[in-house]
Amino acid sequence: VPLQACGGGLVQPRGSLRLSCAASGRTFTRYDMGWFRQAPGKEREFVAAVSWSGGTIDSADAVKGRFTVSRVYAKNMLYLQMNSLKPEDTAVYYCAAGTTTATMRSITEYDYWGQGTQVTVSS
Repeated sequence: VPLQACGGGLVQPRGSLRLSCAASGRTFTRYDMGWFRQAPGKEREFVAAVSWSGGTIDSADAVKGRFTVSRVYAKNMLYLQMNSLKPEDTAVYYCAAGTTTATMRSITEYDYWGQGTQVTVSS
């Protein structure tokens, strides 16, 4: 399923951004969807995910209480609302889709990836 992420940009600390991920095709509802990020010189890491049914939502401890993942089935869209942003949230953010995820936290569980969108938190 092709994925297109957007919504990144430059924001000041304590600011907010909403990332969007558009999924093509009619099988969107079959996929668990996740957000990952990769900062310069670091490995790609899990941020948040929502299961195919919407019944399970998970987020990394580093963003818990600040970031909210959601999906809108009618629009084939995945979102990441990011509040109270910190400089350490600076990274390229990727959306991903997978059908056989166990934990939803591992990169290897996802089959499709968007191209990434840059988020920079700086004053």
